[in-house]
Amino acid sequence: MVSVTVQKSPLPPLPAREPASAARRRLGSRVPARWRIAAWILFTTAMTLLAVMLTVRSLLIGEARTMAHQAITQELEEFRAFAKEGVDPTTAKPFTSIEKMLERYLSRQSAAQGEVILGTVGPKVLYTPSGALSSPDTGHQLPGDTRLLNSIRTQQDASGIARTSGGEMHWARLPVVSGSETGYLIVGDYMAPREEQVEGPILTIFFVSLGGLAVTAGIAWLVAGQILRPVREVRKVAADISENDLTTRVPVRGNDDVAALAVTFNTMLDRLEDAYRTQRAFVDDASHELRTPITVIRGHLELMEDNAADRRRTLELVDDELARMARIVSDLLLLAKVDRPGFAQMRAVDATSLLLDIEAKAQALGDRGWPILEIAEGEITADPQRLTQAVLQLATNACQYSPEGSTVSLGSHFSGTGNERTFTVWVSDQGAGVGAEEAAVIFGRFRRGDAARDPGRARSGAGLGLAIVRSIAEAHHGTAWVRSSKGQGATFGMTFPAPEAGAAGRNQSDDTQDKEQQ
Repeated sequence: MVSVTVQKSPLPPLPAREPASAARRRLGSRVPARWRIAAWILFTTAMTLLAVMLTVRSLLIGEARTMAHQAITQELEEFRAFAKEGVDPTTAKPFTSIEKMLERYLSRQSAAQGEVILGTVGPKVLYTPSGALSSPDTGHQLPGDTRLLNSIRTQQDASGIARTSGGEMHWARLPVVSGSETGYLIVGDYMAPREEQVEGPILTIFFVSLGGLAVTAGIAWLVAGQILRPVREVRKVAADISENDLTTRVPVRGNDDVAALAVTFNTMLDRLEDAYRTQRAFVDDASHELRTPITVIRGHLELMEDNAADRRRTLELVDDELARMARIVSDLLLLAKVDRPGFAQMRAVDATSLLLDIEAKAQALGDRGWPILEIAEGEITADPQRLTQAVLQLATNACQYSPEGSTVSLGSHFSGTGNERTFTVWVSDQGAGVGAEEAAVIFGRFRRGDAARDPGRARSGAGLGLAIVRSIAEAHHGTAWVRSSKGQGATFGMTFPAPEAGAAGRNQSDDTQDKEQQ
């Protein structure tokens, strides 16, 4: 008895599992992408609005300082004009007393908001209620701040900025000299009231910015959802894909990067579906076709008698069935490789030499006449080994289904010209032929014609030969075909494109000549 043992190939060890913390780090943030996109848009907008608000506040404060300086300068210019043109009302002559001039000038002035105007002659401070006390209550009164007044009068700078309990005050000092007597006109401007005026527009901008941020947050949420919708569809499609359904695809909308992602994902699904179908077809075909020889082998081994003649017959049958199984597996493996890159290694081939080589190899297939009825002359781009394999398969079938001593003809020819030229190679026999219904399905896997089911004929193949021929023809971007009438033999062949070398250049030259003639 013959025992067949199938050993499992050792599997590689499983990789060590990552710690949970490492897996979480590798997966990235747990925050949904939609939230992150909206948060970044909101953060960027908030920073922009904050920068705008700070810039506007800085500009307004700067403008307030400029206005304060202009107000102080205006008061000094007015006093200079008064000192030059003013007269003492009691004498109708120019002032001879600094104190009287300062009192007269201050009595005619009315300080603006946050402004203080006073004069000093020696230790005496001159001011009028309308001038010194009309400024708002800032928490500081310059006429009563003897220390600050002495500092302003004694320092060398004629203007400056003083820090007071009422805030920052900008001041300027104008000396008044008459003989040996010296006095000063001092003008101060508190910045607190002006800064309070600035804070009003800034507060308005702040609340408007808050409203803008709320609107931006809503828009960012909606926009992020729209951008990520194709990604969610990809995830949904990936979740819905099962072992029995690989037909679901992601809808493609637009031409942006996300649409490109959807197209790439769909292309990957197409490849997976093709690979799955090829694998499934291989498994189904193998299980379908190998079941019969395995059953035959098992049955004969169980019924084998304990004598030399019966054992010899049984072993011969087992050897025949195992050889058939090996051939079926080889054919199935070949068909499984059809869709893989590199199945056909294309190169320039001389059509005449190719057919002569095939005819020489076909001589050993059987006792038949092997005439070549026509032969193409020229070059084609093809895989010579695959073409030889396909034509020899056709020759093997023709030899198997035709009577001994008959003729199996070979031939090849070109049709058309230029880019439309095609190459055809064929094999014709004198067998029983193929009916119209058989011709429509005979190139499928495990399809056999009526002649193969003839009980008087030796066991034929598994029905994969013509499927291999069709696959080789399709690898050359062509087709496999059959022409036959029942009882009148059959002609099997392949036709595929074989454009002439330089045809494109000649066509372009012809078009140029036609245009020149026109």
